Amino acid sequence: MRFLLDDEQREFARSLDGMLGSAGTPGVVRSWASGDHGPGRALWGRLAEAGVFALAVLEEHEGVGVLPVELAVAFGELGRHAMPGPLAETAAAGALLGRLGGVAADVWLPQLASGKAVASLCVLSPGGSPYALDADAADAVFVVDGDTVRLADSHGPVQPSADPARRPARPLGGATFAQGPAVTAAAAYAADVAALVTAAQALGLGRALLDRTVRYVRQRTQFGVAVGSFQAVKHRLADTLIALEFAQPLVHAAALALAADDPAAGREVAAAKVSACEAAYGAARTALHLHGAVGYTAELDLSLWIRKARPLRTAWGTPAVCRARVLAGGAVR
Repeated sequence: MRFLLDDEQREFARSLDGMLGSAGTPGVVRSWASGDHGPGRALWGRLAEAGVFALAVLEEHEGVGVLPVELAVAFGELGRHAMPGPLAETAAAGALLGRLGGVAADVWLPQLASGKAVASLCVLSPGGSPYALDADAADAVFVVDGDTVRLADSHGPVQPSADPARRPARPLGGATFAQGPAVTAAAAYAADVAALVTAAQALGLGRALLDRTVRYVRQRTQFGVAVGSFQAVKHRLADTLIALEFAQPLVHAAALALAADDPAAGREVAAAKVSACEAAYGAARTALHLHGAVGYTAELDLSLWIRKARPLRTAWGTPAVCRARVLAGGAVR
């Protein structure tokens, strides 16, 4: 099994890094958190032109096929730059509709691939969240309830979140447009896609937090020397790096398993999700600790990254649920 990216995949990552790095994402995140989706939708369109959302849409619907490895590459960069919006949910909705086919797929998939439409997805399950992410910004909110799927008519009030740029709301109403065992199977696959790209997003987020923290401890001084020279600080940063490095091949393995429709893909995705999100959460704690009191200030751009770590940790499979499914050999639902 090959875990290294090829030249084309690495170049894709570099191009997204360059685009997002020059896009002023802190301002985009703050606008999104305030309910102003204009800057975010504009950047969403640029990402679509680069082919990001076409990676979750089949060729017959103007995509390039559901390509889990390339999706993981793209979402790593989206996480690195703290891109807001229902990113995983749009990818998962593309995967869901692609498996279901029909009129809804014909209508929505070309729009998702082109970036003209943003989607959210809510999979109702025992113990799961009844909320859809960024329903107020989405053009379509798909709700899976058991073996039925519907397109919501509206949504309830936006609820508070640890990350102000994540805006969950309860989807309301909507007529059922598909029902039966095919929905259950498609929803399971879509949830695996969502969990995989959330893991990749968390991994990119964790790397960005570590990079920012390393730069900071090289500049911050105590007793006339950089705090980064202290042994305890070096150990904390090394532990953070090791956790991220260990998570990386698990994310790649999960993407490859999902691409191959491996029966063990669900277990691989669950392992990647818990490893990457715990590593990112650890990176956020390290960043907060080593930045000292300044790390708590909302005015510091670092806070936009730190506040994403905990919600990503529980989105599309909590650590406890993922660990249980790794042990049971089951898929993330």
